[in-house]
Amino acid sequence: MTDTAPLKAAIIPVTPLQQNSCLIWCTKTMRGAFTDPGGDLDKLKAAAEKMGVTIEKLLVTHGHLDHCGQTGILAKELGVPIEGPQEADRFWISRLEDDGHKWGFRGEVFEPDRWLEDGDEVTVGEVTLDVYHCPGHTPGHIVFHHAPSNFAIVGDVLFQGSIGRTDFPMGNHQDLIDSITGKLWPLGNETAFVPGHGPMSTFGHERQTNGFVADRILAG
Repeated sequence: MTDTAPLKAAIIPVTPLQQNSCLIWCTKTMRGAFTDPGGDLDKLKAAAEKMGVTIEKLLVTHGHLDHCGQTGILAKELGVPIEGPQEADRFWISRLEDDGHKWGFRGEVFEPDRWLEDGDEVTVGEVTLDVYHCPGHTPGHIVFHHAPSNFAIVGDVLFQGSIGRTDFPMGNHQDLIDSITGKLWPLGNETAFVPGHGPMSTFGHERQTNGFVADRILAG
């Protein structure tokens, strides 16, 4: 993303699971959002302050603890709404406190101000992102896409060299493959994406090299 890009993003790994929260912002208004603010809230707030970004909402891809366990806490601290995920992940959000005890870091149940559906849009400042429902890793998982920037935030649907786990409750491997090939690939090979963990990649690179969903793998 160039200096004149309408949208900028900074990746901020949080929680013991090193989950990629993002600070995204509209360069015209300097208003922004955190995506998947699962924990390390002081670290997130410091990043926004350093960049001079005013946070106006929190965006959630799915209901797993590392992605949204402390989202409700941050929303109350900042006085901002929560948008996402799709409502089928209410099951996971209802478990956040129990899962926090299990994994050893705090989780708090919350109610999003807006559940999101496939085809919805979310705004950050004057920037608009498209919402895609991509079930498989969780039933209510969504992806955020900014077409003008060829940029997507995909949570745990797809990673560099891998795909999301589907062995958790309500996971579905075929749904995940269908989400990747039917929702992500059409966004274009040049689209760069931030996964839920690990380094960025592009859809084109994964179509060539990913051992789970490369074109040659799925064709075989």
